[in-house]
Amino acid sequence: MPLAHPAFANLTLPVIGAPMFLISNPDLVIAQCRAGVIGAFPALNARTTDILDDWLSTIGERTAGHAPFAVNMILHKSNTRLRDDLAVCARHRVPIVITSLGAVREVYDAVHAYGGLVLHDVITVRHARKALAIGADGLIAVCAGAGGHGGTLSPFALVQEIRAFFDGPLFVAGSIATGDAVLATQAMGADGAYVGSLFIASQEAAAGDAYKRMMIEATAADIIYTPAFTGIPGNYLKPSIAAAGLDPDKLPEGPQQAADFRKAAEGRKAWKDIFSAGQGVGAIREVAPAAAIVERLNREYEAARRRLCD
Repeated sequence: MPLAHPAFANLTLPVIGAPMFLISNPDLVIAQCRAGVIGAFPALNARTTDILDDWLSTIGERTAGHAPFAVNMILHKSNTRLRDDLAVCARHRVPIVITSLGAVREVYDAVHAYGGLVLHDVITVRHARKALAIGADGLIAVCAGAGGHGGTLSPFALVQEIRAFFDGPLFVAGSIATGDAVLATQAMGADGAYVGSLFIASQEAAAGDAYKRMMIEATAADIIYTPAFTGIPGNYLKPSIAAAGLDPDKLPEGPQQAADFRKAAEGRKAWKDIFSAGQGVGAIREVAPAAAIVERLNREYEAARRRLCD
């Protein structure tokens, strides 16, 4: 089994807490790991490389003996901190590195040199093949309904095509907010789930009260997929768009229109003012500690397994 790899030790549930920009922080990661799932955060959430160094020290100390943690690294050339952040991650021997926006052999080699595991975000089979050819150990299939810059393919389609040529670690993102959905990822052939939006409504998450309240009140009908705010299609909460003084029903569709729109909407930024969320928000009913969220997922997961065995 792929999850027999040492990097997946001490898991009580096959879940990675997705690294969320501006939201995931040491408190959330530590709570997730201690509850038995993989906690993850974007390296760039630490404002500087020195702060990242401090975060990794704290997380490493407080998660020892529990589930592993992961750091998400943006490989795009716009990330001027990549080399320095990578060196810090190597020094701390980060168990799992999740890479996004580009596949870079040198990064994979650096992680492999200290025994770490690399998982790469993909939204298409082409991206998957490229990352594996360069040296990724596993994949995260970011499918339709995922928060942030999610893909458009059904997880059933993307997983079955990836499994035709890859039998290593494979996690699925996209509208997963219940233990039933976690089990479903395994039933379709993946190893587990990549869960983000559910943890925005955790007590530890660095989201404001308005954001967390919106997560509780929203349903899938409140999610809109648009390139308007970053130039790349992503899923956002309609109520946050309206709260920013914009009409969610009159957003631009074409690239040039979107570029003009972003200039006009300057000061109202994605992630900070326009909140992202996946289509699984309807399962969120309260703000709770991350440990309680994982406990609920575990109960639902086991109940779903028993139903299938009856």
